[in-house]
Amino acid sequence: MPETEITNPIVNEPRPIMRKFLARPQREGVGAFVRRSIGRFELKYFDPFLVLDEFSVSAPAGFPDHPHRGFETVTYMLQGAVTHEDFAGHKGTIGAGDLQWMTAGRGIVHSEMPATQGVQKGLQLWINLSSKHKMIEPRYQEIQSKDIAEVEKNGIKVRVIAGEALGTKSPVYTRTPTLFLDFTLKPGVSLEQPIPKTWNAFVYVLEGEGIFGSPRSLPTTAHHLLLLGAGDGLVAWNRSSRPLRFILVGGQPLGEPLVQFGPFVMNTQEEIDQTIDDFENCVNGFERAKYWQSQALADS
Repeated sequence: MPETEITNPIVNEPRPIMRKFLARPQREGVGAFVRRSIGRFELKYFDPFLVLDEFSVSAPAGFPDHPHRGFETVTYMLQGAVTHEDFAGHKGTIGAGDLQWMTAGRGIVHSEMPATQGVQKGLQLWINLSSKHKMIEPRYQEIQSKDIAEVEKNGIKVRVIAGEALGTKSPVYTRTPTLFLDFTLKPGVSLEQPIPKTWNAFVYVLEGEGIFGSPRSLPTTAHHLLLLGAGDGLVAWNRSSRPLRFILVGGQPLGEPLVQFGPFVMNTQEEIDQTIDDFENCVNGFERAKYWQSQALADS
């Protein structure tokens, strides 16, 4: 397969691949399966990223009523649809290509359940919040697929979920500065994507196989996570005969202490103890949890 040469490079210090591993399926929620690559024993935390799940769920399985505090969740649908509802009265359905960027802040209890028949697939990324933002009020940014910036140029298609690529910026506001790009490369195409030097970044392959970091690297296939080392950007090649699709995610490290207890992420053990007490007693942000139940759970 002929390869597009990189001329006039915009990435002068390509980030090398520091670690690579396969995200294997595991059970999560109620009857759902996820391929977890960040937030498992091999990689507990990659500042500011707490969890990356590639999820697969079919009704009646799902993620019924559960709490969060201290971080943001980004849900990006690949197939099917999921309905979200929470104790503040917010409810919505996101389908293939849609995005929900939820700031849990000081506290939210919500559910995420399949909205259609068949298998629903997507990605969910947890992004840590700095200490000054952990107790802010919850908020949502829900963006339909048609409203996500998309650019196609020289055999490269990119959906700009957060940050900037190929001269196009996303309208999504991120409290923790974040880059989230969905790339598809045609066969024989190469890519350069700048990444701020001080940020941590990773690649997760969704479809096909690609070469990342160096032209001498071994090909990487679907469901593999690649942690990128130091440099000013990513270089990638598709030397296969099929399209290559992957996400590139980067974020500014917070550099703060981290204590996590399941869906609660704070800076100290005392704050975690306080969060558990707040949730159990339905106070300090969890007041509405006392009597709330999702419609999905009520109907089950």
